[in-house]
Amino acid sequence: MTHTVEHEEANAKGAFFMQHAGQRVAEMTYSRTNASMVIVDHTDVDESLRGQGAGRRLLDALVAWARATHTRVLPLCPYAKAQFDKDASIRDVLV
Repeated sequence: MTHTVEHEEANAKGAFFMQHAGQRVAEMTYSRTNASMVIVDHTDVDESLRGQGAGRRLLDALVAWARATHTRVLPLCPYAKAQFDKDASIRDVLV
């Protein structure tokens, strides 16, 4: 998979995403609750990328960003929550 993970944030909403031909093909969204905390609320991966680790790449980018910016994460999205439950190595960013 050659898609680059991009990040955007505006007006207390943010997303880590991948694009193909100008269309988002994978996305993990969050809402900012304050200057140091976000709530991950949704993950969506296009059928064409399912089973290729796209969702995990989005989560890994979010975790790296959270560590770099000292942001705490509350995963309400079922996918993100399941990944945090499975992988203790990324739990340091949790609220």
